[in-house]
Amino acid sequence: MTEDMQQQIIKETFQLVSRRDDNVCNFLEGGSLIGGSDYKLIYRHYATLYFVFCVDSSESELGILDLIQVFVETLDRCFENVCELDLIFHVDKVHFILNELVMGGMVLETNMTEIMTRIEDQAKVEKQEAGLSAAPARAVSAVKNMSIPQQIKDIRLPDLPQAIKDLKF
Repeated sequence: MTEDMQQQIIKETFQLVSRRDDNVCNFLEGGSLIGGSDYKLIYRHYATLYFVFCVDSSESELGILDLIQVFVETLDRCFENVCELDLIFHVDKVHFILNELVMGGMVLETNMTEIMTRIEDQAKVEKQEAGLSAAPARAVSAVKNMSIPQQIKDIRLPDLPQAIKDLKF
């Protein structure tokens, strides 16, 4: 699907959802670009945020509303009062959370404790990877401690500043 088409679908979806009163149900038929009556838009509106899922007509509306609720509560725990800026500047984390809930169209997990455990595990991994900036020094140390033949370890390289002085231009 082209980016232009994606933008048109987003625009149509927003127009369909944002014009509805807060006191009407949270599901409606998909727009003409989405597939009409073959698909449903199921959404929740929280403050200034709309969370919209597009599903085929066989999905349970209440099940998807519950899934949206779990998604938003998880986002709220991760970002403490989630807002637009959190979604924009932490899109990778938002995708990670969504992938913990749903993958390949299948709901994987709705237990928030399990989801939060996975998010905390991921945060630990990210912290460890942040320490990779010290990797070059650790790599040199690792090479020095490798069990390679002594002849290779004994090779003397010239002192770099002296080698530069010896060069004639």
